[in-house]
Amino acid sequence: MALDGSADGLLPRRAMKAELLDAETEHRLAVRWRDHRDEAALHRLVTAYMRLAISMAAKFRRYGAPMNDLIQEAGLGLMKAADKFDPDRGVRFSTYAVWWIKASIQDYVMRNWSMVRTGSTSSQKALFFNMRRVQARLEREARDRGEVLDSHQMRALVAREVGVPLHDVEMMEGRLSGSDFSLNATQAADEDGREWIEALEDDSPQAAERVAESHDADALRLWLGVAMGALTPRERYIVGERKLRAEPRTLESLGDELRLSKERIRQLEAQAFSKMRRSLETQSGEVRHFLA
Repeated sequence: MALDGSADGLLPRRAMKAELLDAETEHRLAVRWRDHRDEAALHRLVTAYMRLAISMAAKFRRYGAPMNDLIQEAGLGLMKAADKFDPDRGVRFSTYAVWWIKASIQDYVMRNWSMVRTGSTSSQKALFFNMRRVQARLEREARDRGEVLDSHQMRALVAREVGVPLHDVEMMEGRLSGSDFSLNATQAADEDGREWIEALEDDSPQAAERVAESHDADALRLWLGVAMGALTPRERYIVGERKLRAEPRTLESLGDELRLSKERIRQLEAQAFSKMRRSLETQSGEVRHFLA
């Protein structure tokens, strides 16, 4: 997969078409990265699961964040997962990566969206991402029982359900009450009384396919733009010829062209990937600035 999107401008779609790794191949790649820092193994592992990152990013569009930013954060979470994954624990990488990807996206939403500048503790995160859903369910259950819950009863039930103090629920409700509104509110123009929650996009896997159709190369190109910019011209050329071409060049052919040994080309390639990884980990703020 072309990491900077220069090949065909459809990287999200191409991510969905990347190879599916079986457990044995996945384990072998993870061991090569953990034990030998094999950049090629890391690249193959991350590329295979970029579809997972994009799919999870799509599920957070309801919070109003630009899709480019969400994909960037999902990709950073995927890279962190690959760096910390222990293949000997007997867990598939996709299962492990889900938690890092979700945490990265949630942290971004909590840090950067004015509507949700509500803190970063685990309880506050759980409350923000679950309060509206829990409220809607409790309201439905109360209606089914023929009961009407007042605001104090509702807050107390939500606090017990999510496992947070009552004052946290009161604080969160006040902060979200400005421009936010209940997804269970009836659409004024809908004569049938349809609720706004019914207009939300489906979170099933088809959402990832719609992302692939509606977003071009901007997401991953900008995500990795800073990392590519950290390379020297020779390193960028080697990465481009080895990883961004439809038919990658061999180490031998690049060595002949640049008048270097095959081993020296391999070292420069590994050095370039190491720089890119460090840049992605340390310059996420800069990438976000370019996407703003």
